[in-house]
Amino acid sequence: MKVSVRVIPHARKNVICVEPDRLKVYVTATAVDGKANQALIALLAEHYAVRKSRVQIIRGLKSRHKIVLIEDERIENVTGKDQ
Repeated sequence: MKVSVRVIPHARKNVICVEPDRLKVYVTATAVDGKANQALIALLAEHYAVRKSRVQIIRGLKSRHKIVLIEDERIENVTGKDQ
């Protein structure tokens, strides 16, 4: 499943807000040395109940606008992507 994400680094707390066209994710980590990206992956993995290794940033590594791929067998089975 691909998810469009807007990341807001250096926030007061880690929060995921669902908007109609994307997720807005607030992370406490700063956008230095990929720390905000690591925090984003950890937060999304927890939110979708998958391992961190199943979450990948496929576009926007150095941008606040990102496309994230979440590999989840439960979702793929429902959509029939694995058949």
